[in-house]
Order: sequence, then structure tokens, then C-alpha cells
Amino acid sequence: MFVAGAILTILSLYETAPAAQLSSDWGSGGAIGNLLILAPFLAFTIVGALIASRRPENPIGWICLVAGLFWTLIALDDQYTAYALATTGAVLFPAAVAALSQWLWVPPVGLLSIYLILLFPDGRLPSRRWRPLAWFSGAVMVVVSLAIALAPGPLPDLGGVRNPFGLEGYSWIAEATNVIPALLPLCALASALSLVLRYRRSGGEEREQIKWIALAGSFVGLMSLITVVSTLIFAPLFLGATGTQPLWLVVLQDVELLSFAGIPVAVGIAILRYRLYDIDVIINRTLVYGSLTATLIALYFGGVVVLQRLFVVLTGQQSTLAVVASTLLIAALFSPLRRRIQAFIDRRFYRKKYDARKTLEAFSTKLREGADLDALSNDLVEVVRETMQPAHVSLWLRPDSTSEGEQAV
Repeated sequence: MFVAGAILTILSLYETAPAAQLSSDWGSGGAIGNLLILAPFLAFTIVGALIASRRPENPIGWICLVAGLFWTLIALDDQYTAYALATTGAVLFPAAVAALSQWLWVPPVGLLSIYLILLFPDGRLPSRRWRPLAWFSGAVMVVVSLAIALAPGPLPDLGGVRNPFGLEGYSWIAEATNVIPALLPLCALASALSLVLRYRRSGGEEREQIKWIALAGSFVGLMSLITVVSTLIFAPLFLGATGTQPLWLVVLQDVELLSFAGIPVAVGIAILRYRLYDIDVIINRTLVYGSLTATLIALYFGGVVVLQRLFVVLTGQQSTLAVVASTLLIAALFSPLRRRIQAFIDRRFYRKKYDARKTLEAFSTKLREGADLDALSNDLVEVVRETMQPAHVSLWLRPDSTSEGEQAV
């Protein structure tokens, strides 16, 4: 279906644009770019098929598979409609296909934002108390889909063509579509709460699995927030001045869509347990270098602004030395700032591991300086108890053959 959508996109481009203008549609934000940016959603299908084939009893794989199927069908429907507009009368039932694509987003959004989180990672609900939420969410998805599919009125981007499936005379259905979909985010928030509670009650491997999907979801949420804020602030300015969005904003929007591919990848790693325990290292480095990047960017632009104003006050004109000085400042602060942020992240979020490292360093110093075997043995047992936190600790020293009086400890 995705390949068919790509073919329809190319055909519609040749129908609507001269060959000399086709190159502009292949870049970021163009028609081809808009199609290719949906390629990450194929990751849901690939990962879903992989999980379903290896863990068929786990519904997580089937959820990813069905969600990927719907996303791909949406892409095909959109390109089919675009080709129908470019070639009037060349395809069958364009209005019906366009009406179908209006509600197809509901099943994948509901499956991924509600059921994937609610059933992750073992495919079972956290407890029987969450059954009403599961049934209510399913009912909401069905009602929202039916309301959108049966709402009367013109279809968008089809020149006033009305919904062929709409129930004319029941205008309240169209009004309900403005209210009922708000229940989906509420169900998604409740599912996220279930994952938080599951994480607090879990331990060992299950906790590591939840960390993977939490990391991917946090990255998607952060990218979405940055993109929305940037679009609201800068898009009106550039659209009013040049009539187009800046390239960096278009690329940022593309990166936001690409970030969705991280969710199925994280789900696949967590379910199939591939390098599962590297998640702490990834989270640590993400926090460190994400904070470091944001801090350096703020310092760079702040330094440029301050130095430019200083040059204007002193010389009456701006100078490129402000950029050079800010760049040198960033280069000088990179290493010490990274060490400080790393230490802060370790103390704040990885306190046990940070304390364990400090304990081992202190014991290493004591080991080099000490000579009392009994005292060192007791210290070693205490270090193991603090860092590893085992249920039981015992130390056995092999007796020296030259000393018959030594005992095994």
C-alpha cells in the first residue's frame, strides 16, 4: 500500500506540475517529502510482525501490526484523493475514499496511545481494576469513528463535495464530532497513569522494559512541544513576510514525525529483550548531552546578543567579533560544563550508582593503605553489601599452605 501511494504521488505530480517544477516537490515539505516522512510508520508494521511471529501470545505485536496497517492505509487514501483531484474522473469513488480517510486515524491513535500503554509489556492489564477503562476506551473509539464517518457536511479539499456516508438531517452528529474526540486524550492519560503505577510496583526486567517505552515517548513529547511552540511563534512571522515557512522549521516538523519511529523500535527492544539493560546508559547520556546542548545554545545566543549590544555602545556598529568570541567561549566551556552536568545527573537521578562508585573509590584507597587483613575483609563485605545489596554476603579466604593455623572465613 505504501508503494502504491508513492506511485500515485508521482503520477499526480506529473499531472499538476511541469517537469521543471517537479524538483521543488522532492524536498522537505513537498509532496514527495510528505509521503516519505510517513515511512517511519512502517516501523510499526515491521516491529509488529516481528513481535507477533516470535511472541504470538503477546497482543503488543498485533497492536503495532494493526496500527501500522491503518497508518499505511491513511497514506494510500490521501495519495489516492490527491491523484483523483489531479485527474478528474480517472479513478473510481474519490469522495467515498476521502470520506473513509476522515476517521481512519482513530483506531491507530487509540491502539497506540491507550492499549499499547495499558497492556505493556506483558500484554495483560495491571489489574482487574483497569478493565472498565479498557472497555470504555474501546467504546469511545467506536463512537468517535462512527460520528466522524456519519457526520454530514462537505469534505475538506474536495471543492464542497459532501460526505456520501453522512446522515443528512442529523446536524447534531457533526457538532458531536467537536466534543467526543476529547475523550481519547483523557483515556490516554489514564493509560499513562497505569504505566506509572506499574513501574512503581515492578522490579528487575519489567522496570527496564518500561524505561524503554518511557524514553521513546518522552522524546516524541519533547519534539512535539518544541515543534508546536516554534510553529506558533515563527510560522506567522515568516508567512506574513515571505509567504512560506523557513526551511529549518519545515525540517523540525519532519524530525518530529521521524521521532515516532522510536516508539516501535523501543517496543521491539523491550519485548524481545535485545540489549535491554543498556537503557540506563542511553537515558543517562540523553539527559547529559540534551542538557549540555540546550545550555550551550542558550550561552551562545546570549553571548552574541550581549556582545553585539556592547559593540554597538562602544563603536556604534555591530561586529563579527561577537560571534567569534561566543564560539570560543562555548569551546572553552564544553568540557568543564559536561563534567558538571554529568555529576549533577549522577547525583540527582542515579544516586545509588553514584554512591556505589564513591564507595568503591574509597575502598580502593583504603585497600592501598591498609595492612590489617581482618579489617579489610570486613570492609570488603560492607562495600559489597552497600553497592550490590545482596540478600546474603559471605567471604571465604583460601588458607595458605604454609600457615596451618589460618581459618576459612
